[in-house]
Order: sequence, then structure tokens, then C-alpha cells
Amino acid sequence: MISNKYYNRAYVIGGIVIAVALIFIGRLFYLQVIDSSTKDKADGNALVRQPIYPSRGLIYDRNDSLLVFNQSVYDVMVVVREMKSGFDTLSFCEALQLTRDQFEARMNEVTNRNRNRGYSPYTPQLFMSMLTKEDVANLQEQLYSFAGVSVRKRTLRDYRYPAAAHIVGSVGEVNRKDLERDNYYIIGDYSGRDGIEKQYETYLRGQKGVEVLMRDSKGRIQGSYHNGELDYPAQSGTDLHLTIDIRLQLLAEQLLSGKMGSAVAIEPSTGEVLAMVSAPAWDPHTLVGRQRSKNYTALLNDSHKPLMNRAVQAQYSPGSTFKLIQSLVGLQTGAIKPTTMYGCNGKLSQPIRCTHSHGSPVSLESAIEQSCNPYYWQAYRDILEQHGYGPRNATFRRTYDSWRDMVVSFGFAGKFDSDIRDQATGSIPRAKTYSKIYGETGWRAITIRSLSIGQGEIQVTPLQLANEAACIANSGYYLTPHLVRPLPDMPKVVRHRTMVDSVHFGVVKRGMARVMTNGTGRHYSVPELNMCGKTGTVQNSHGKDHAIFIGFAPLDNPKIAVAVVVENAGFGATWACPIATLMMEQYLTDSISRPELFDHLSNTQLITP
Repeated sequence: MISNKYYNRAYVIGGIVIAVALIFIGRLFYLQVIDSSTKDKADGNALVRQPIYPSRGLIYDRNDSLLVFNQSVYDVMVVVREMKSGFDTLSFCEALQLTRDQFEARMNEVTNRNRNRGYSPYTPQLFMSMLTKEDVANLQEQLYSFAGVSVRKRTLRDYRYPAAAHIVGSVGEVNRKDLERDNYYIIGDYSGRDGIEKQYETYLRGQKGVEVLMRDSKGRIQGSYHNGELDYPAQSGTDLHLTIDIRLQLLAEQLLSGKMGSAVAIEPSTGEVLAMVSAPAWDPHTLVGRQRSKNYTALLNDSHKPLMNRAVQAQYSPGSTFKLIQSLVGLQTGAIKPTTMYGCNGKLSQPIRCTHSHGSPVSLESAIEQSCNPYYWQAYRDILEQHGYGPRNATFRRTYDSWRDMVVSFGFAGKFDSDIRDQATGSIPRAKTYSKIYGETGWRAITIRSLSIGQGEIQVTPLQLANEAACIANSGYYLTPHLVRPLPDMPKVVRHRTMVDSVHFGVVKRGMARVMTNGTGRHYSVPELNMCGKTGTVQNSHGKDHAIFIGFAPLDNPKIAVAVVVENAGFGATWACPIATLMMEQYLTDSISRPELFDHLSNTQLITP
């Protein structure tokens, strides 16, 4: 008879075996049915998902002129395993115009798993990218003799015009941060690096397709998997229509050639940017292909800072162009009326002298026409002091902040919520800023009198100045300035109302019209276009004064608002005003009636090359 001791032990052992078997069965069920990660890994070893790159969306101007399109380029791919035996490195380098050191450095990058996370010696790896047809011509003729080398066709950006570089931006190879931030990209992909190309990257890039290929146990490609049943095509990127008029853009870039400065034109009724120029600039073709890195470094090191978009990043005192805002705030607060007169003693005026010779006393329209500094100092003093100073200056400080709020409502001291990238904010100081400097009771209207004529601590961008002109043209409102005509899934453009009632804008517009008929802009006006404007000459502690102009046309039903800044040029009436009037004439009439003025401005160099 079998011992009960051993009989029971058999039950225990049998139970353990059954339990282990159930655990294995359960684990296999989990791995094969519930958890797909193991299958994915196995498929990943057997299958290669080769991306099919979409065509990037095209970019047009407002009149459907093609600005940015695609050209064919080529990538050289290598399978390291297949290059091992008898590879003619010398001939390969000669075909691609490489040195042996460059070849070895690139191969080290390709085989470095820390830098090339998808590296396998059995699959194609990116060796060189963005080559033109001419670059690979010699290689393709000898391709049969280079084991493991293939050529892959891609597309690269091309440009119809050598203009608008700051607007459209550029496309370059993705970096490590891009790869970590967005799993759409793999090493060797391109994406928008700046401008519209970056702002609208997800629209322009499209959707990649996939071609699924089989490979054997050594990783060698054997062909399509299941006759392509898992493949799917790429979807081209979305075409964009910019708001700019390329003819106006080209004209403005020519006029600012050889100068440092900017020009911005806006359609007042829509907020659409018609032109946005920063000078000096560059030909967008220079940041394409294999020379991109070299050319970008040259631009980066250029002392004139061409990569800086002065239209939105440079900040200046607005000078006399700010007198229009002072006029409107004064009228809104009741500190002045259209009929209010102030005396002017010309260059003997105190505490701010006048830079123009004219009669006295001066009305509001005449003050705008003659750009009378004493008028605006006295008007500003009356705005700030109309309610007195109060205990510890409290009433005055509240009045100052109320003045500031009205100024800011014109789009100053902030960024527009827009597709215009890299905007600087500018500055309209708060009362607490001056209280920090002078103490709460240590400052008065006379302390900050330079603000009355747009100097001192006020800082604005050319985009904000153009928007100021659009606000006045619209009698008190603006639409968010923008560069791309909205697509169905984009937010609508927002309308912003200033804190100044529309009734007050008529007298200011009439004063601006007088600037162009009798004042500082009279020499460059085109009478039949009913131009309105205001010149400004802004003090510059680093050199010659900056020339500024803002304006719009025509007086009734304005179609274009413009701001121009020419750095270190002197008088606004001499440089900024004629550039702006040529821009307005070109846009409104599609022609230039003053070719000699155009030639003079275009050919005058104000900066050394």
C-alpha cells in the first residue's frame, strides 16, 4: 500500500504543475490577445514603415500670385551593412564633392545611436539631405557601383520673388526639441523655422503617408507587405493666401533698399496687412538647401541685424505722430475742444520749444498741420491737471492712468493676438513706474512733459504705428492686424473699439489732410488721392534722428493705412513721408506717377554695405 505521505505529496506536485501551466496560459493569452505591445515589437522587427512625404502647402498673396512653391530635392540614403565590403569611398566622395574627413564624420553621426535613435545597420539611414538634381547627378550615374546607397526624392521650398523673407519665413531640418515635442517628425524631416512657415506649420506640412515593407531576419528589405494593403497615401498640406500685395511689398522693399527701417501697410476695414517690410532683409532663396546653415550664420553675424524683423520687433519713440493720440484723448476727456487755442513763441517757447515757424495762437487743426510742440505740451498739461492733484498726488496719478488706458486702447503697450510672430510690446509707462522713480508726490505734469510730444519713455513698434493710422482712418476702431486670410477652422478677426468716441476723429483727420496740403508732407502728396498724414522726427541718443510717418488714404473711405520708419535718416518729411506716399499711390492706382522720386529713394544708400 502506498504511503499516505507520498500520495499526498503527488497531489501537491500536481497542483503546482497545473498552477504553473495556468499562469503560462494566462500570460500568453494576455500577451497575444489583450496586450498588443509584444505583437507590435515583433511586427517592428519584421516590417519597415517607410514614410511617404506630402507636398507642403503653397503660399499665395492676396491677388492669387504664387509666392512659395515646392521643388524636387534628393536625400542620399545608406545601408551601412551593405557598404562594408569593397565600398569605393574615394569615388563616392568625389561624386558628392566631399572630403574623406567629411565622409567619416557623417558616417559617425549616422551610426551613433544616441544621435540617430532609429539606427540599424540593415536599414536605409539618412546620409545627406536637401541635394539638388545637379548635386546628385554624378552619383546617380554611378549608383550601381555603390552597394547600400540609394537616392530618395523629396520636395524643398522655392520662391517666385526675392522678397517678403521676414513674412514667409523659412523651412529647415528639425532639431532634437522638435522630435521630442511632436511625434509627427523623424530625424531628417523639415519644418517651418520662422515666419508664416512656422506659424502655420500644422496646416502647411500635410499628413505623411506610409509604405509598409517586409524585411528578413537580417533586416534586409524584401518588398511590399501584403501587396500594400497596409499602405496609405500622403495628404498634401493646406494652401495659404496671405493678405499682402506682393507688388506693394516689392515696391516698399526697393524704397528701403540701402536703409535700416521698416514699413507696414494695413487695410483699415479688415486689418489685413498689405505689406510688412524690414530693412535690411535678404533673398529667401539663401536659406534653402545645403547652404542654409552657412548663409544663416552670415546673416546672424551681420552688424546690420537683417534677421531682426524691425516692423514688429524694433521699438521707437513715436515722436510727433503721437500728437494725434494726444489730440483724441484731449478731446475725449474734455480738456480741449476743436476750437481750443494755445500760444506759441516758436523757438523761445518754454518748457518745450517749437521747431516750426507759424502764427500764434494755434488751434487744434493748425497744431496738427504745423506739429506745434508748445500746443501739445499745454494740452497734455490740461489733460493731466484737469481734476487737480489731490492728497499725496492721488488724483493726478488716477488721471494719468486714465490717460494711459485711453492710449493703450489704440493697440499700444501690448501684442496683437495675431498670426504675426515675435512682436515686441512697446511701452506706455504706468503711474506706479513714475512713482517708483520720483516718489508718489515727486512728479507732476511738467516732470513727464516729454510724453506730450511722443518722446521720453514711450516706446512703440512700426506695426503699432500703422495700426494707429488704421484706428484714425476708421474713426475709432481697428481689426486685429493679420497676415493670412482665415480658413474655416481659424478664429475670426476681432474688432477692437478705442476709448475715444467717433465724433472726435473728424477734426484730427482734417488736420492730417492739412499736413499733406499745407504742412510738412505737402511736397510729396498726390492731391487727387486725398492723403492724410503726420510726419515725425524722433530723437535718437545713438546717432542721427529717426524719420517717421503715418498716414492713410483717401480721406473718405480709406483703403490703406501706412507707417514708415527710416533709422538715422533725419527729418520724417524728407525720408519716411515720400516712401509712404509712393506706397499709397502704388496700392490705390497700381502705378507710380513720380518715377524720379522712386529712383532717388531706391538708389540712395543711408547705411554702408
